[in-house]
Parts: sequence; structure tokens; C-alpha cells
Amino acid sequence: MKRAIHLFIIMFLLLNLLTGCWNRRELNELAITVGLAIDKSDDEFLVTAQVVNPGQVAAKQGGGQKTPVTTYQEKGSTVFEAIRRMTTRSPRKLFFPHLRIFVISEEIAEEGLGRTLDFISREHELRTDFYIIVAKDTRAENVLEVMTGLEDIPANKLFSSLEASERAWAPTMAVTVDELTTDIVTKGKHPHLTGIQVIGENRRIGGRLENVQEIEPDVKLKYSGMAVFKEDKLIGWLDEEGSKAVNYVQENVISTLGEVPCPEEKGKVAIEVIRTKADLKGRVEDGLPKGTVKIQVEGNVGDVQCKKLDLTKTKTIDDLEKRAEKKIEKLIESTITLAQEEFKLDFFGFGDAIHRSNPDYWKKAEKDWDEKFTDMPIEVEAVVEIRRLGTIGNSPLEKIKD
Repeated sequence: MKRAIHLFIIMFLLLNLLTGCWNRRELNELAITVGLAIDKSDDEFLVTAQVVNPGQVAAKQGGGQKTPVTTYQEKGSTVFEAIRRMTTRSPRKLFFPHLRIFVISEEIAEEGLGRTLDFISREHELRTDFYIIVAKDTRAENVLEVMTGLEDIPANKLFSSLEASERAWAPTMAVTVDELTTDIVTKGKHPHLTGIQVIGENRRIGGRLENVQEIEPDVKLKYSGMAVFKEDKLIGWLDEEGSKAVNYVQENVISTLGEVPCPEEKGKVAIEVIRTKADLKGRVEDGLPKGTVKIQVEGNVGDVQCKKLDLTKTKTIDDLEKRAEKKIEKLIESTITLAQEEFKLDFFGFGDAIHRSNPDYWKKAEKDWDEKFTDMPIEVEAVVEIRRLGTIGNSPLEKIKD
């Protein structure tokens, strides 16, 4: 009996140590932040937060008269200070675990991402599954002030659109904070981020519900180009073709589309890329660095505009494969030339490959690697295999008379 009483007393005392939900926060006490944008204002950071209006995004709301999100904006000598200062405007404290998109202005990117990355890497409420993009030819705050269609919450639209484009098109690249930080600190490699543009001049309409109540919105958001960094500083932009070449070399292409001209007439054949594999290598021969890139591509015929193209013949398929190989090789070679002659920067990662293959040489070349990279010979080889022709053989165009 005494043993049972002692056991009861011990359990009672242990229950007092249980804290329960001592640090709980109710939903109606939080401002769920889905987008952040960082600009410069004089010598301070200008931080814009896109916050969900929960009453407007709740199910079965019959239209509503308010926007599903609102934005708050403040300045501060640090990003953290600006965010805390937003409590003077927002009735609730900003809540970051659901952050989807982080937009950085060109001005911030040119000065360096270091101070900005410190906050987003250090803040314990921030998860690492949001994407970082750079506002191109516009301020970062403008990106978060555009209402979008299909997705009620603009930040969710930016997140989903970047993922869909990366999977199906290839020039874009979804980069998280962990991946960006790794690229910055990795020796022999420089980071890059996808750019975002605001299409349309009437910024005031872009932030209203009227912007998405028409078939063709007045103001739209579009991913465009790839920002190239030297360590943490923006030094230039790659166009769509250059962005695709970088993703080919770094094996980031999941699916995309390539076009080759018809052999004997005007028109093109579109080939859907369904699988890729890249092999980037760096080596040292006679004391000099050399590089090789081999790209293996599998694809299907997706669209034929040629009247005189017999796809039932093996010779025709072989010819298309060779044309596609030359197209990919030319694409990558021209971007490598751009990196060596204009950017003078190894944003492909050949230095990292040499670092792994020849550590002794790397110790000597590390300090002035980008300079050595400009004179580095690089061989590019592409191998394309066409697997399927689709649901039909030859194009119906061949039966149409000129």
C-alpha cells in the first residue's frame, strides 16, 4: 500500500514538470507571411511582406470585395529591424514558416547578398523550402504588389510557376537558401538565380482585384533570365538560351523542348526532351587545366512542320538526332565562350571539378582560378536519342498540296 502511495506522489510531482502548450500561438494572433521582398532605400533596407488575409481565402467566399493578401512595408538598418518595426503597422506579428518566395532587388544583389542571407539563414522560424529570385528591371516590392490569376495568393503563384517552369521548360531554376549558400561558399563555382519581371506599366492596377477580372491582365509576372553572381554579388544576366545551357551542364534539365530546322524546306521539328544526363569533368594535362562536358538526351518528336520528312525511315531519325546534337553543342559552347570572354567567370563549376580531381593543382590555382578559366579549353559532346514519334507517324502536312 505504501509503495502505491509513493508511486502516486512521484507521478503527481512529475505532472507538475509538464509545461503543456506554454508557447502556443493562436491563428488569430499571427500574420501568415508568404512573400518577402528586399530593396534599398538610401542606406537602409526596405522590407516588404506579403501577408495572407485569412477571411478572403477561406473556402466558399462568394467573390468577396477584398484582396486575398495585403502588404506591409518598413525600413531598417538591418532586415530584422525592418521586420520587427512592421508591428507598428500590422495588428499581428509576422509568422514565417509558410514563406514561399523571397525576392531580392538588383541593387541589393549587386552590393552583395551576405547581409540579407545572414537573417534568412539565422531566423529559426524560417524553413528552407522557399525559393529565392531576383527582381529584373524593377524593384522587388513591385513583384509582391501584383495580383495574379489561378492562384489567389501571388506568392503561391510565384512558387508554383517556378516549379512548373523548371520541370517543363528548363531556363528557370528553383533555388533554396541552403542551395544558394552552398554555391556561394563552394570553391570553383559561382551561384545563379532566376529573374522575375513585371510586365505592364500600370502598377496601381496591378495591385487591385480588377487586374485578374479580365482575360488578359494589365500587369503580369514573368520569369525571365538568370542572374549570374561572383561569390555573393550580381555581375550580369544570361538570356533564355544561356540559362538553358547552364541547366544542361549542371544536370538541372528535367524536361524541355528543342527545335531543329527541316532538312530541305522551311519549318521546324520540335523535340520534347524527356530525360537528360550530364557529365562535367575537369583535369590537368601538362600543368594546364582542361574540361569536358558530355550531355546525353532522350526525346520524343513533338511537332513536325515539314512536308517532306519521312519519319518511318531510320535514316530520317538519325539525321534528326545529329541535328539536335549539333544544336545542343552549339548552345553550350556559345555560353561557355560568353562565360570565358564576357563574364570571365566560371559559373559552370569546372573549378569545383578540378578541385575534386586534382587537389594539389587546385591549391596553386585557387586564388586566380577565374583568370585561368578564361583560357581553359573545353570539349562539348552531345548524344541525342529519339525514342517515340507520338501517336502518328508522318505529318498530315505531307498530304496537303502546295
